[in-house]
Amino acid sequence: MFDNKDKSSTPLDKIGEFGLIKQLTENFKVYHKDTFKGVGDDAAVLNASKLQTLITTDLLIEGVHFDLAYMPLKHLGYKAVIVNLSDLYAMNAEAKQITVSIAVSNRFPLEAIKELYSGIKLACDTYQVDLIGGDTTSSTKGLLISITAIGEAKKEEIVYRSGAKKNDLLVVTGDLAAAYLGLQVLEREKQVFQINPESQPDLTKYSYLIERQLKPEARKDIVQILKDLKVKPTSMIDISDGLSSEILHLCEQSQVGCNLFEEKIPLDPQVIATCEEFNLESTTVALSSGEDYELLFTIDQKDYDKIKGNPNFTVIGHMTNKNEGTHLITRANQKVEIIAQGWRSF
Repeated sequence: MFDNKDKSSTPLDKIGEFGLIKQLTENFKVYHKDTFKGVGDDAAVLNASKLQTLITTDLLIEGVHFDLAYMPLKHLGYKAVIVNLSDLYAMNAEAKQITVSIAVSNRFPLEAIKELYSGIKLACDTYQVDLIGGDTTSSTKGLLISITAIGEAKKEEIVYRSGAKKNDLLVVTGDLAAAYLGLQVLEREKQVFQINPESQPDLTKYSYLIERQLKPEARKDIVQILKDLKVKPTSMIDISDGLSSEILHLCEQSQVGCNLFEEKIPLDPQVIATCEEFNLESTTVALSSGEDYELLFTIDQKDYDKIKGNPNFTVIGHMTNKNEGTHLITRANQKVEIIAQGWRSF
């Protein structure tokens, strides 16, 4: 955390809003020809496209969505971009531009905000999106970040939550629950540090979990992989609020039911080991934890052979008639109703 009493820090009121914007954005590259005018005027200008435009916005608030006691500002900037890009990839679209707005209290010097923006720039460079504008203002307490992401796709290639059909296969990318367990480890070490500031925790065995929490990645690669395999999902959503919640979103929007098989849920060995250490039930954690930013989607059964054996995908269930409900089929072959247990904003 930055200390405003540090002689090397620069109070934001010394450079003003326009000076701040100039320092934060002068090194950002432009990757897309349709970004005609980015940062530096009253509004950005985008060249009209024949494709459909997709827009998504997320708001991150200190003390609600992140804790700067263990979240480095660079990682926070990176993650703030990722959570928005993930929503675009969940609709089978290409991410093109972002706007970034921040509100900061006077405890943040220029150097802290530049560190935040270094993470934003890293995400822009990694995913090749253009920063085209935003806003900066003061906050009476804490840090607030609002990012809007803009993408595009052909009308016929956009995937909504509402297209799943009975007998479609339910597929997930990657593995689940690591981000949540990374958060639990960080929260535990924060409490230890508060009691004993001299403690030096060894977090090596939790490296994957902590990375998934502090520096998640959006699954841009999946959009291209599915395109190469000539597979268009019938419905899709990203896993930001927990597997159970996301399944219910797909079922509600598509007016179908679902059978999810417990034994098929993909878990990393670090997740299993840490669940045992924390005395947590791994399936419950996988169902209720969020922030994995993996993609959950359905496909027609005829496309199964195209994804079969691909290490990016795991078939974890299938869709049913709506009147059959949504159920977890346990390892003991018991049927348990799926209820929403993930993140709630209010």
